[in-house]
Amino acid sequence: MAIRCRHGLMLVLSSPSGAGKSSLVRRLIERDSELLLSVSATTRPRKPGEIDGREYYFLSREEFSKRVASGLMLEYADVFGNRYGTPKGPVEEALGKGLDVAFDVDWQGCEQLVQSEFGNRVVSVFVLPPSVVELENRLIERGRDSREDLEGRMAGAIDEIERCRSYDYVVVNDDFQRCVDAIETIIAAERMRRWRQSGLEEQIELLADEFRKRLDGSNRTLT
Repeated sequence: MAIRCRHGLMLVLSSPSGAGKSSLVRRLIERDSELLLSVSATTRPRKPGEIDGREYYFLSREEFSKRVASGLMLEYADVFGNRYGTPKGPVEEALGKGLDVAFDVDWQGCEQLVQSEFGNRVVSVFVLPPSVVELENRLIERGRDSREDLEGRMAGAIDEIERCRSYDYVVVNDDFQRCVDAIETIIAAERMRRWRQSGLEEQIELLADEFRKRLDGSNRTLT
């Protein structure tokens, strides 16, 4: 009988700002019904049109700190005066169902996820821009940053890119669809890892027993 159950994985995508990881995560989620997006928690104010539990889980600073202290955050960080983190509950629930969870986090978030109790589930992918010029052009085209902010993001990209050596996989986003295809190939291969296939060892043993019985029966017939 074919094995249908497996242990879910945690797909972590990181990149310098502007390299395209958020767009890649969205496309992967759209194309794969077994891949869910991890929704982060934050203490920043909710913007118009945002819905609690969809864009973020919006928490007070006090509640956020309580959850960190209680071990209910898999990773967290302070960013520009606000706190961001990954709630443990939804991730644990998805993995328990054999589903995969995608994370759009930086290298610090990735390190914390690797060090968490689910660290052996992590498959980390770093997305590189094709060039410095292309990265700067993408940031300019977004139109979100002042010149000062843009220079800060470019300076920060140096440190982030050097961190890619600690990731399982590195892909270059020089062609969006080709990059999506590459990451989907990674996911497919990781899903087939022996230890992720629930019940595989039992099935192997059953098949081995069947062969032993078959061979034993054949030997008796021959004698």
